[in-house]
Amino acid sequence: MFIALLHGNAMMWPLVAGAQKPAMPVIGFIGSASPARWSPFVAAFGAGLSETGYVEDKNVAIELRWAGGRYDRLPELAADRVRRRAAVLVATGGSRSGLAAKATTSTIPIVFTTGGNPVAQGLVASLGRPGGNEG
Repeated sequence: MFIALLHGNAMMWPLVAGAQKPAMPVIGFIGSASPARWSPFVAAFGAGLSETGYVEDKNVAIELRWAGGRYDRLPELAADRVRRRAAVLVATGGSRSGLAAKATTSTIPIVFTTGGNPVAQGLVASLGRPGGNEG
């Protein structure tokens, strides 16, 4: 009886161990434009991640959200990524995306793209010491 009980418990260990896997980190990606315009950049982003060992749906999840040119949607898109506990926020399409992300969280790292001066746009305190969670 003891052997049968031990054997039954041992068979359950893989199921229990599988249930205790750490959650896959999520990259919360928000863009101010429409996805069609940015598809080559998103593909390059994924390729760059895979070069460093991060493969989408294998060891990292990427959740893309697009404002479609409606900048008023950016704060809610960023807030939704924060609620979904993204490990990092990626904000593309100009300073408005980055500012929306920055206004939403002070703890989640933010990676942003901008064509202008990030200090003048209010994205970072300085280039040498950006401060906060910006990057």
